[in-house]
Amino acid sequence: MIGKRRGLTIGKWGKGLLAAFVLAGALQLPAAAESAVSPRVRVAMYLDLGSTYKSTVPAVTLKPASTAEVGLSASLGMDTWIHTGAGQSIRFSVSGYRVKALESSDWNTAAAAAKKLQGSTDKPTIFSVKQSTGTVYRIYTGPYASAAEAQKAADRISSSLSAQLNGAKAEVRGAYYTSAGTFGSLTEAEALSQSLNAQHEAFVVITGPGQYAVWIGGASSPDQQSTVQNEVAKISSNLSLSAVDNTKPALILHEDVTLNLSTPSAVEHYETIGEGAKWIVRGGEGSTIQVIERSNHKYRGDFEISRVNGQLAFVNELPLEQYLYSVVAAEVPSSWPQEALKAQAVAARSYAVYNAAGNRFKVAGLVDTTLSQVYNGADKEVSSIVQAVDSTAGEVIKMDGKVVEGIFSSNSGGMTADSSEVWNSLNQVYTSVSSKEDKAAQASLKSWYHVLLSDGKTGYVREDNTAVTGTSTAGLQKLSVTTSSVLVRPLPQIQSGVNPVAKMNPGDQAIVLDKVDESSSYAWMRGPYTSEELLKSLKGKTSTEAPSPISNLEVTQRGPSGRATQVKANGQVLDVRYPDSYRSALNGLPSTLFDIVSTGRYTVQGAGGNQDTGTAGSGSAVLSANGVTSWSGSDMVVMGGNQKARVVSQKNEFLFMGYGNGHGLGLSQWGAKGLADAGYDYQQILQHYYQHVTIVKE
Repeated sequence: MIGKRRGLTIGKWGKGLLAAFVLAGALQLPAAAESAVSPRVRVAMYLDLGSTYKSTVPAVTLKPASTAEVGLSASLGMDTWIHTGAGQSIRFSVSGYRVKALESSDWNTAAAAAKKLQGSTDKPTIFSVKQSTGTVYRIYTGPYASAAEAQKAADRISSSLSAQLNGAKAEVRGAYYTSAGTFGSLTEAEALSQSLNAQHEAFVVITGPGQYAVWIGGASSPDQQSTVQNEVAKISSNLSLSAVDNTKPALILHEDVTLNLSTPSAVEHYETIGEGAKWIVRGGEGSTIQVIERSNHKYRGDFEISRVNGQLAFVNELPLEQYLYSVVAAEVPSSWPQEALKAQAVAARSYAVYNAAGNRFKVAGLVDTTLSQVYNGADKEVSSIVQAVDSTAGEVIKMDGKVVEGIFSSNSGGMTADSSEVWNSLNQVYTSVSSKEDKAAQASLKSWYHVLLSDGKTGYVREDNTAVTGTSTAGLQKLSVTTSSVLVRPLPQIQSGVNPVAKMNPGDQAIVLDKVDESSSYAWMRGPYTSEELLKSLKGKTSTEAPSPISNLEVTQRGPSGRATQVKANGQVLDVRYPDSYRSALNGLPSTLFDIVSTGRYTVQGAGGNQDTGTAGSGSAVLSANGVTSWSGSDMVVMGGNQKARVVSQKNEFLFMGYGNGHGLGLSQWGAKGLADAGYDYQQILQHYYQHVTIVKE
């Protein structure tokens, strides 16, 4: 056991002050930034706040690049309990209600059970345990919010692992322990733990710097704890047994073999215990810590581990400016003009400062996803981003002396949103302004032809794979493909996970119905969606249940920028919580700046101002611009006066055609790029997108 704990030393280094400014690795910071103490931000990476935010794992694995300290958060910094070696992986979890799923001396049996549980909601952790008779493997799941939830999990696990359990049952465990003694050395504690493990679940525990204990149990209630204590007393009368106060901080030591189910490879695992205890992991100055569960990303700053709502809360605390190196790099391409990068840096800094002040996520002001700002650690830091952040260091957007949230989106589709179109609220900062530079997102993209195939199917082919070969009798262009195996797509974009409509080869011809831009962050198409698909997406997102089936869907109100603020289905308002909710309610649309096309209906403006409206199955005569009505199997092709045609299907579905990507409030990232290309500086860009504001250096 001692040999396995290489790189681990126990001792007290005293109280360390909070790190001042962590250097940005190989990237040289200016002298002014080096001498200043940067404000710090707290970014939650794992946390369970129910409907507000939920991202959980049973344990988190850290790999510090340098030697690291582990200790308790204290008023003046941290009390160090442990030092770990450089490059040594260490795992952390929080104590609580768990399920002991299985115990086996056979590794293959344990690994097979763990693999089965990995595909369920009950994620496994395997501990390797030394006994006097050899090694056994214990599988636990959890933690769970309550004993009742743990019991439900135990019942599920007993059923799913019935073959491996051979009639036994999974059992609930908790944080009620019996102490079997305290020791001045790790060796003594390990020796007692090994002897007890033959009949009980016994653990070596660090109770303070250089202080050890052996705990038995992990009972789910005080009564069960008392029962366990009495059982141990009968077997081992020479032990000094006492109930553990589980509100006091401690670290339960485990040998964790979960990470490699092919061969058991032990990693130090610290199960934290203690009411309100906050544990800090801190690497050396200027170093990073790798988080395996976060795609192996490396992060600067400290990590805090605590228990919130019965689950692991995992927070990265680091200097604000270093946080921005990662955020800006994740939000926009580093190759963009420096003025666009500066504008993004100031907006992101304002967003972070605004939200950090309120601790929106209980133990942190920010999270590392798009719910706040995308944050992937130090992996993608590049010089152009660092330059943009450093050259605007401390600058934030203010109105009336207060920091503005600095909200931004990818592409506003030519016109930014008014705050009333997003959250049903008014905010002078977020009023609709022109953003024609958003079209920069289309600059390098190809156009696509909407085509009608000989078998009546329709779809899209990219222009660079085709050649126009003539005109049909209806006056529409014809094309043929110029390369082999050209895929006809359902929408004008490459979708690897969506089956193509058809495949064309040289010599194959099609009728051109229209020529459109490739779907992008600027202009896009989604669907067509059936009534069933939309009803499934709408479920639970409207105050009143949507009518079924949906035969008619239309935008009935728009805001100042043209975004949809009211949509009706069969004449009934789809009463979402706020207008921007239409994005998720209608199957995840990129923005609310959209039109809806019903594939089973048409309206044609003919000669003399006459209109004809109907469906492919209505039996009415179709009045097209040139008097031509064309049928394709069960579908109908209708051509308007603009010499563009569309297919009217007997199967009525709903196609969404829109502009922009995101809520559209504040800074448009693509618009900022376009303005920077046109020669505007970052302050001009910011004051265009945020109204009535000043840029202030704090």
